[in-house]
Amino acid sequence: MALPSPLISRSDDVMSGEVVFAGTRVPVQTLLDYLEEGSPLDDFLEDFPTVSREHAIAVLELANDWLVRSATAA
Repeated sequence: MALPSPLISRSDDVMSGEVVFAGTRVPVQTLLDYLEEGSPLDDFLEDFPTVSREHAIAVLELANDWLVRSATAA
């Protein structure tokens, strides 16, 4: 399965402008909330089958890269 490009999207017409996994209506914040609560990635994927494991991991890697770049730029 090919990953969408870009990985995330934001539109005022989808989920009131929240950042979502591209091609879905699933907010990225939902994945972060699951992980923060200690839930495994599999629980999130089971509850949101429109997001593939590869897509979720790619978004987490994107967030990680952004955080590392932001920290080194500060």
